Amino acid sequence: MNDSSVRHPVDADTPVSHLPFSPCVVVGNLVFVSGQASVDAQGKIVSDSFEGEFRRSVENMRAVLKTAGCDLSDVVQTRNYVRDDSDLAEYNRLYTEYFHEPRPARTTLTNCLPASIRYEVECIAVLPGS
Repeated sequence: MNDSSVRHPVDADTPVSHLPFSPCVVVGNLVFVSGQASVDAQGKIVSDSFEGEFRRSVENMRAVLKTAGCDLSDVVQTRNYVRDDSDLAEYNRLYTEYFHEPRPARTTLTNCLPASIRYEVECIAVLPGS
């Protein structure tokens, strides 16, 4: 895609990955953020408690959104991947700290991640003022 209405914004604060994907793609007024996991600034997985991995993943998503000109309040849909369904109660509690009423549309899949990560999140957002 070389259309000028498609952008792939990145800056020094954008979390990196060594996998072949863009952190986000902006098409018109929509921002599509690729799955964000518990990784550090160099893209290395940081294993932690479920809460620690959840918070790091959402903060990574927040950094990608900021690069595109958005914040969590601009998110209209999330897709969430939770490794262990035993973490669902904690996931729901933490989710409400980051996403307030009216919350985005949401899909949650369980038992679908490798042993190396407990949580991953992706989203679609709308640019403010659109």
